[in-house]
Amino acid sequence: MLRKDITSAIRRALMHELAAVGYGRLSIEAVARRAGVSKTAIYRRWSSKLELVLEIVSASAGRKLPTLDTGSLRGDLHLLFGVVVHALGHPLAAQIIPDLLAEAARNPQIDETLQQVLRSRQQEFGGRLVGRAVERGELPPDTDPDLAVDLVAGPLYWRLAIARTPLTDAYLDSLVDTVITALGGSATGTRPPGATVPAARS
Repeated sequence: MLRKDITSAIRRALMHELAAVGYGRLSIEAVARRAGVSKTAIYRRWSSKLELVLEIVSASAGRKLPTLDTGSLRGDLHLLFGVVVHALGHPLAAQIIPDLLAEAARNPQIDETLQQVLRSRQQEFGGRLVGRAVERGELPPDTDPDLAVDLVAGPLYWRLAIARTPLTDAYLDSLVDTVITALGGSATGTRPPGATVPAARS
């Protein structure tokens, strides 16, 4: 097996093992068995199970995001909802995320890493979403990007990871309207009070 194939196998095995048993019961031996490699192959790449988990979870969370630029805030929100629903609805993520969040309360290193990843994602998503909506005149200039992400991720995380309630198109459409209104925009697509349309670029 090539070196890169071994690393990929270890990463896949880690995610499946983490979903199956949680961080507390996770062992390098079990990951090695699932990956079909020796423990030495893992320890050559990562010094401990904590380092292994933190690096791979960070890499998974840091994957390239789609461009949130559909031409309207409504379209961008629907795209963002799709990304979040896909991520939270994945069987592995549905098992891993709650476990790691619980473990973060006991492990400062996991907590710090998750906070860094979440803040980075929040700033990237929120900055794109709100920045373009403000440029288009769909949201007021003082719209808070962090609030926008909270309004998007909070309800979806609750429904998918906590309540485990199926999402319908009607619910998502209603949530789009609610988020736009809460941010000071108009659910009908008209410009909010005080917003201006940016000048045409030459």
